[in-house]
Amino acid sequence: MKMNRRRFILGSTLVGGGLLIGYAASRPSKHRVANRDAGERPYLTTWLRIAPDNTVTVLVPHSEMGQGILTSLPMMAADELDADWNLVRVEQAPATDLFANGVLIKGFAESMGVSIPGVLDGLASAATMKVAEIMNMQITGGSSSVRFTGEHGMRVAGAAAREMLLKAASARLGVPESELSTSLSFVHHRASGRSLTYGELASDAARFEPSSEPILKTPEQFTLMGRSIPRVDIPAKVDGSAQYGIDAHLPGMLYAAVKTSPVFGNRLQSVGNTEAVLQRRGIKRIVELDDAVAVVADNYWRAQQALALLDIRFEETTNDSVNSRSIYAQYDTALQDELNEDVIEGDAPGFLASASDIVEATYRVPYLAHAAMEPMNCTVHFHDGRCDVWTGTQDNLGIRGRVAKVAGLDENSVTLHASYLGGGFGRRLPTGTNTIDQATQIASHFDVPVKTLWSREEDMQQDYYRPAVTSKFRAAFDNTGKLMAWENHYIGKNEPAEAAHTPYSIPHKHIAYALSDTHVPFGAWRSVAHSQHTFFLESFVDELAHRSGQNPYQFRLNMLADKPRHAAVLRAAAQKANWERNLPAGHAQGIALQESFGSIVAQVAEVSIRPDGSVQVHRVTCAVDCGRAINPDTVASQVESGVIFGLTAAMYGEITIDKGRVVQRNFPDYDMIRLRDTPQIDIVNVESGEALGGLGEPATPPIAAAVANAVYILTGQRVRELPLKNYRFTAAPVESAV
Repeated sequence: MKMNRRRFILGSTLVGGGLLIGYAASRPSKHRVANRDAGERPYLTTWLRIAPDNTVTVLVPHSEMGQGILTSLPMMAADELDADWNLVRVEQAPATDLFANGVLIKGFAESMGVSIPGVLDGLASAATMKVAEIMNMQITGGSSSVRFTGEHGMRVAGAAAREMLLKAASARLGVPESELSTSLSFVHHRASGRSLTYGELASDAARFEPSSEPILKTPEQFTLMGRSIPRVDIPAKVDGSAQYGIDAHLPGMLYAAVKTSPVFGNRLQSVGNTEAVLQRRGIKRIVELDDAVAVVADNYWRAQQALALLDIRFEETTNDSVNSRSIYAQYDTALQDELNEDVIEGDAPGFLASASDIVEATYRVPYLAHAAMEPMNCTVHFHDGRCDVWTGTQDNLGIRGRVAKVAGLDENSVTLHASYLGGGFGRRLPTGTNTIDQATQIASHFDVPVKTLWSREEDMQQDYYRPAVTSKFRAAFDNTGKLMAWENHYIGKNEPAEAAHTPYSIPHKHIAYALSDTHVPFGAWRSVAHSQHTFFLESFVDELAHRSGQNPYQFRLNMLADKPRHAAVLRAAAQKANWERNLPAGHAQGIALQESFGSIVAQVAEVSIRPDGSVQVHRVTCAVDCGRAINPDTVASQVESGVIFGLTAAMYGEITIDKGRVVQRNFPDYDMIRLRDTPQIDIVNVESGEALGGLGEPATPPIAAAVANAVYILTGQRVRELPLKNYRFTAAPVESAV
């Protein structure tokens, strides 16, 4: 297996420096390894191939799950390469060590404040590549694809390949590189009128070692970045030829339906009525796992029908008595115990102790499912001492490693066939591998492919959920109405670490947390902890604005004097939304702001109350500063998607626990925003020119607070617990808000 003693020692020495860096630097470069068997399509860099016919193939080491990275990343490489976009082809990078993504390790490290001295940059890059191989790093998450792989990987790859082509042309033409130029996949020597295609030069260029620090273009030199180029994945998704994991169909394939213990963690006790089930048409086998039972048949319907006839008994534990109320009670107790410090600035406890008027509030959000449209599935085929896997995943290398571990195989004996994802949002990361583990174990009993497919009910009730969280606040003003003290105690320190931090300038801050584990499994959910904490933070800020008699927009703006980017985004959203001007009767606006994944987003939601007391969102104005837009059309799509995803959670999202298990089963009791209820979404790009930020997640966090803040203005009722479907509001406008 990959993580043997030698590799563990190598990986462990990364922080110390020497051994791993020396080891990584002494190995054959990825460039040389890649070109051993490349033939007539040499790799100029790890992610770029150029064929004799002058086509450029960009291999993307991320999964396409609707975020458009199969277009944005190739755009960044092709722009630096000066390639003709019409000659660019895109492929999913295979799940092999060669395409482990070390750029992500470097990017995440720098985002956490770990800087690498320039003199060590080359060695550090080699080291991170080796660590990426050890860690099976090919992940898609954290809104990292464009801001890390694109900016520090694809652009560098394109620029390095261009330099290699210039060197090859210089040698071929016998002229200095300084006399050569590139455009549209050609190298030109203007003085003599000679030109060579990239395809003609590729084999010669591949003999050079790519630079790790090529000269990159400046924004005014971009020819592709900044343009709204149509996405390459859309035609296949429109004509139905796009292949998802669930579409895997192989000769002789069998199908498995699974029932897992409804109480998380409880083990399988017994299975009855097996003889009768095995006599049914098409049934091949009943497979018992530690906490689940599977029926394998020649089609999925037969497997599922037979599974329902089994008498399945699971053990009972203390978890059988857990419910949502007991979980929140557990949280309340934990917040009264000793806490872990998060942020200490000034003396918030001291100021609060002497304050005459303290504002207090407690907020809660429930567990949330991912509810991807494509239910969880995985097809596995064991043959000839090897294993083939078909599934949609956010980390192809990681899942390859997971299957190898469960199967007891060397990782190089596992081949993962990548596909599109019918919804990811964190659910298809290696941290949520229950489907993968089950599929591998079930298929190990057969020598033909076996597709394990979860029902919608199984998917809803066996998720790795966004955690339920409780967050308690206290705050106080001075006698001039200035917010002076901020105290926030919350449950769970989940990623990212800064999610509970507020950007506003407040002299005294005390932020702390309690750890309080439950038996409910949790995992990454779109925007992770930002989705809970932005609702808490921006709702409580709004409470404070109203308590002090100040306009919620101006109140925020006054506390952003030292955050000009945040202030600019807030202004842009308010101006585009015509903040509190010319609103139809019965409408109100709420506002919210948050920075996440390197991007700053402000949203204004315009809402009204329907006659039945439910909330209708008419318009959402979203201003976003992601540094600069690589593909403006994709920016708009991601922002719209993030708003709708977050709005669904705010309006309807709720996973409740009773008798230790999830109550909700399918979309009828886990509803979503429908097309008829989708608001108008207006987007403002605020291009600051700062470092690139992510876009897959930042538009999700602010929407719940923006809507809830507007509801308060309309009704005078403060929403401190989601979802909004659980309320019936009566209009009672707050006059002081406007």
